[in-house]
Amino acid sequence: MTSTGSNRPVVLGVDALAPGATPVVWAADEADRRGRPLRLVHALPPTSQDARVFGAERYREELRERGRHALEEAADAARRRHPDLSVTTAVAADIAAPALCRESAHAALVVLGSRRLNRLEEVLSASSVAVPVSAQAHCPVVVVLAPEPGAGEEPAEPAEPYVVVGVDGSPSSAAAVDFALDFAARRGAALRAVRVRRSRLTARVDEDAAVDDLRRLLDEATAGLPAGYPAVTVTHGVLRGHPVEELAKVAEHALGVVVGRRGRGGFTGMRLGSVPHGLLHRAHCPVVTVPVPPAGGD
Repeated sequence: MTSTGSNRPVVLGVDALAPGATPVVWAADEADRRGRPLRLVHALPPTSQDARVFGAERYREELRERGRHALEEAADAARRRHPDLSVTTAVAADIAAPALCRESAHAALVVLGSRRLNRLEEVLSASSVAVPVSAQAHCPVVVVLAPEPGAGEEPAEPAEPYVVVGVDGSPSSAAAVDFALDFAARRGAALRAVRVRRSRLTARVDEDAAVDDLRRLLDEATAGLPAGYPAVTVTHGVLRGHPVEELAKVAEHALGVVVGRRGRGGFTGMRLGSVPHGLLHRAHCPVVTVPVPPAGGD
């Protein structure tokens, strides 16, 4: 698959074991909102030629049929929600994480659901997808977290919708701000830019002056951006505490929390970065991880 410019699709990773309606709804809405096609991808790991044991082929055919059924259900749900949306499906013969990372090279956005695996399960499970794809993808990745037990499939939107972006002055943070502003504008939402410092400063430092400096850095990080999005209200906040905890609190009722990704990690996902990784466990809203765009990229 190759796509360029406005033809780059929104890609949704379809999980046959835990399909759920929320990721499909979110991805279909986003594709429609952006005027892009929706591509549904299910990964089916290839079988080793040595796997000729009794029943192996039957089991694989069951997995293949389960995947096809999950794709069909997701496509039908997307088309019911947006009848004019272009929807395609694909089965990738590979482990889910590397398959979706390859898809990301030609995508505008990759959307994933989450089984809310704990950190040990992320390392040991071959089905761990959210962390490794967020760490490796070429485009922004949105993880739509599964509802908590007893919660509805679609959480209610806040009365005054807003999006949160974490700012730390890095190049990836700048990319996150760009994405978050557009993300908010498409939803008619406000943008809250947040800078978190981990601990109180020493007595020899004027804390008020330090906070003023951080607010100035926030102003610089968003300077000029609202001019292209006059309807987006941008507010700033400097908080003290752990970045994951503070961002999760601010984003408790947000439409999404956006953070930059520093570098690219291995498929173990352990090099995603502490803040985006932590938000995948702590946040209740969609978590968006934004890589630094490649030089000269479209």
